[in-house]
Amino acid sequence: MINIHDAEGTVLDVSRRFCEVFGQPEDELVGRKVWEIDRRIDPEELREIWAGMDAGERVKLETEFLRGDGSSLPVEVHVVRLPIDGEDRFMVVSRDITTRKEHERRLRRQNERLDEFASVVSHDLRNPLNVATARLELARTECDNEHLDRIENAHDRIERIIGDVLRLARDGRDIGPTEPVDLRGAIEAAWRIVADDRAGIEMVVADEGMGTVEADDDRLRQLLENLFRNAIEHGGEDVTVTVGGSADSFYVEDTGPGIPENEREAAFDTGYSTSAGTGFGLSIVERVVDAHGWEITITEGTEGGARFEITGVEFTER
Repeated sequence: MINIHDAEGTVLDVSRRFCEVFGQPEDELVGRKVWEIDRRIDPEELREIWAGMDAGERVKLETEFLRGDGSSLPVEVHVVRLPIDGEDRFMVVSRDITTRKEHERRLRRQNERLDEFASVVSHDLRNPLNVATARLELARTECDNEHLDRIENAHDRIERIIGDVLRLARDGRDIGPTEPVDLRGAIEAAWRIVADDRAGIEMVVADEGMGTVEADDDRLRQLLENLFRNAIEHGGEDVTVTVGGSADSFYVEDTGPGIPENEREAAFDTGYSTSAGTGFGLSIVERVVDAHGWEITITEGTEGGARFEITGVEFTER
C-alpha cells in the first residue's frame, strides 16, 4: 500500500490498497494530514524523522496503523524523501506484517514453554541424580566392584543428556550482541575444552589467516565445541579434525566414517546419532547457525569423513 504526502504531512495521493485498509475512498483521504488518517501518529515525531532524512534516503520502521473503527494493523513502513520540482515529497510504502507478528508471538510462547520445560528437567532430574551420585561415592568406600564403574558411566551419560537438553531448550534460539571475533582464537579455545588432552586425536587449522568474523563469541564457541565433539564421538581414538575457511565461509571436517548422503538432512534432527552420543549436538549447531543468519551443509570430507560447511559468514578482517 502506498501514499505520498508533502513536507507538511498533507496526503497528495494514495493507492487503492491504502484506501481498502483504511476503509475510505480516495477523495476522503487526499488532502488530509497523515495523522488525521492514522490517529496513532505523533506529528512531532514524524517531523523529526522527515527533518533527518536526506534526498533519496530510505527509512525503514515498524508500526501499527490505527484505523477509524479502532482496529489496528501491524505494518513495515519504508519512507523515501523525493525532491520534485523544488518541493519535498515523501513516498511511503507499507507492508502488512500481521502473519509475521503472529509467528513471532507463537515463537515467544514456544520459547517460554521450552524454558519452563528446561527448568523442570534441571530440577526434577538433577536432584535425584545428585542423590544417586552421592550414594555411589559411599558405595565405593565399602567395596570395589566393576559394576560401580558402569553405574558412574550411566550417571555421566544422564548428566550429558540433561546438559544437552538444557542447551537445546535455552541456547541457540537467540544470540547476544555480535562483535568481531578472532575465529582462530575461538577454534583453539573450543578445541581445548573438547579435546581435554586425549591421546591420538588432532586438530589442524588449514588456513592460517582465518580472520575475524562478526558473531556472538559464546555462541560461536558453542557451535565449534559441538562440531568438534561430534567428530571425536564418531571418528574414533585417532581422528583428525581440520578447520579451514574461504571468503564467506568456514568448515570443520574429520577423518571419521562420515555421514551417508541420504542421512545428511536428518543429521540435524533432535536425537539423531550413530554413536553413543545424545543426539542433541548437531541440533544445537543448526540453531546457532540459523540465529546468526548463516547456512550449514554436510558433504564428504577430503579423506571420506564428514565435512560441515558454514556459509554466509561476514568476515570483518582476513
